[in-house]
Amino acid sequence: MTGLGLYTGTARVASARVIAAYSTSFAAASRLLSRRVRGGIADIYALVRVADEIVDGPAAEAGVDAAERRRILGALEEDALAAMRRGFSANIVVHAFATTAREVGIEEGLVVDFFASMRTDVEPPSSFDDEAYRRYIHGSAEVVGTMCLRVFMLEGGAVGPAHPDAEEGARRLGAAFQKVNFLRDLADDCDRLGRRYFPGVDPAVLTDAQKDAIVDDIESDLAAARLALRHLPRRARRATVAALGLFSDLNRRLGAAPAERIRRERLSVPRLAKTAIVLRAIAGREPR
Repeated sequence: MTGLGLYTGTARVASARVIAAYSTSFAAASRLLSRRVRGGIADIYALVRVADEIVDGPAAEAGVDAAERRRILGALEEDALAAMRRGFSANIVVHAFATTAREVGIEEGLVVDFFASMRTDVEPPSSFDDEAYRRYIHGSAEVVGTMCLRVFMLEGGAVGPAHPDAEEGARRLGAAFQKVNFLRDLADDCDRLGRRYFPGVDPAVLTDAQKDAIVDDIESDLAAARLALRHLPRRARRATVAALGLFSDLNRRLGAAPAERIRRERLSVPRLAKTAIVLRAIAGREPR
């Protein structure tokens, strides 16, 4: 392999390394996908992760101020959109993403909405109202779910929008993942990053009633995603079942924990429980 093929292949290897390094849950679930689809999901994840790292810590740790982080984020967005049009970027993570985006029909609007939410994180408001929260969840999570669905449909040979129920399920699953992470990382988001995502909730005095309402909202998103599973190709369905199972389990643990514990401790799914969930997905058993 030489030329563009070698470059693209190398870029996709880099994307796979990113997902393996940053997310054991997503990496485990993605192993249930076909090689072609798994690579596309890694390409999306890598771009999202790089954008997240610009706003979430490493850039600031390197001494980059908010204005410069915003500029870097804007440059990454411009590069991604340009690469989607021309089929090449000197940034290998962007190149891998753009190659997949062109292949599966990811619309530029999805990328624009994603980066709009990421810009909010550079200098976050002191709190979100309901409308700002909805916009943030859409751009940071729902559009990512839609991008992943575009890749999933490669398994069935389709390109572009899927069944409307599958589109809704993908958006709701992306939203559920984001909200679970918000609740699990409540203390770090507030104390280190100065963020308060949940409208009307002060993380410093999170109550059990507030926590339970958030958990119930997440469960409604997960339930909608479960209903859409039947519209996914077989291997994509199994991978989604695994991801659904992992986050459903984590949401149940958050629901069972007192609010005070969530405020001081980052909960997770134990390794053995993760393994059991993935094995159930391999066996074709629906998430509980």
